[in-house]
Amino acid sequence: MPIATIKLLEGRTDTQKKKLVETVTKAIQDAIGASPENITVVLEEMQRTHYAVGGIRASDK
Repeated sequence: MPIATIKLLEGRTDTQKKKLVETVTKAIQDAIGASPENITVVLEEMQRTHYAVGGIRASDK
């Protein structure tokens, strides 16, 4: 049972997240032959104040 966890910054639309889940599920199905009903995709949205690269928070860009 494959589980894909995707961390992303907040702000995507529901439509974008739906497409992401469908695309990742299909990619896993194609790559390893898993049945879609056995594939789990977890989206973890992060607040921009809780994510930084190079000492700069995403909210400060």
